[in-house]
Amino acid sequence: MKTQPVIGISGCLTGSAVRFDGGHKRMSFIMDELAQWVTFKPVCPEMAIGLPSPRPALRLVQSKEEGLRMRFTQSPYEDMTDKMLSFSADYLSSAENLAGFIVCAKSPTCGMERVRLYDKNGNPGRKEGVGLFSGVLMEKYPWLPVEEDGRLHDPVLRENFIERIFALHELNALRASGLTRKALLDFHSRYKLQLLAHHQAGYREIGPFVASLHQWEDLEAFFVAYREKLMAILRHPASRKNHTNVLMHIQGYFRNQLTPRQRNELREVILHYREGLLPILSPLTLLNHYLAEYPDSYLQTQNYFSPYPERLGLRLDMK
Repeated sequence: MKTQPVIGISGCLTGSAVRFDGGHKRMSFIMDELAQWVTFKPVCPEMAIGLPSPRPALRLVQSKEEGLRMRFTQSPYEDMTDKMLSFSADYLSSAENLAGFIVCAKSPTCGMERVRLYDKNGNPGRKEGVGLFSGVLMEKYPWLPVEEDGRLHDPVLRENFIERIFALHELNALRASGLTRKALLDFHSRYKLQLLAHHQAGYREIGPFVASLHQWEDLEAFFVAYREKLMAILRHPASRKNHTNVLMHIQGYFRNQLTPRQRNELREVILHYREGLLPILSPLTLLNHYLAEYPDSYLQTQNYFSPYPERLGLRLDMK
């Protein structure tokens, strides 16, 4: 892929000193590893609406009378809700071609979940809020991969997010080059095994939808519907069980080329992965070896073998 995915990101996560306390939350994986493979588009919504750094902290206030508001925690308790919502709507109006967004956890502006809510008297309530900026982002672009810095420490969620941004980037590039029925069908064909690893029911559902492509006169409308379905499937983290089913399926392509000893060895490696004794990289490495020795035109197109840059090392984790 010639171009890099463009990723929106909360400015503090890049190391910029834009937080309310004058600091930052630089994350090494994001800036030292992922930054080599993507182009970041940083934004600090709070600075963008004119607030300084450092500044008084903000909080989300929930009341029956006023609904959800964002206010300073200290007097004069100025309300910043309308400014933030206005900026968010304006800034995100041109974000459709982003491949993902990384936001700052727990922030009343950028948190994507479990943001602390307060009552109008300042008493803390449940952690069930969503930051105002992230709320607008996820409502406007429900298919877009969005993750928090904290959740990216989880190897399963990290891999799932990276996988999704590269898939969406490829799909966006296809659209930018001009939609054709052949290009859409070829794209879906490349992702079949990957979708099967993520969600079997979704895989079975999207198949007939893609088969109906010839009935769509408006390819743009089809693209929009397909994008939502594709990204919904990929949002499900690929499970060990589903991976095992896909690996066994791939193994079948080599049944006539491999010796009985090789078939047994491959099966044992796959079963050891299923039991958690080996990382998925082990059976994939062996399958890639056989694919190089016994080329198969269908398997060679499958994005499943390389859904993101290998040097990110995400498949080294035991999962």
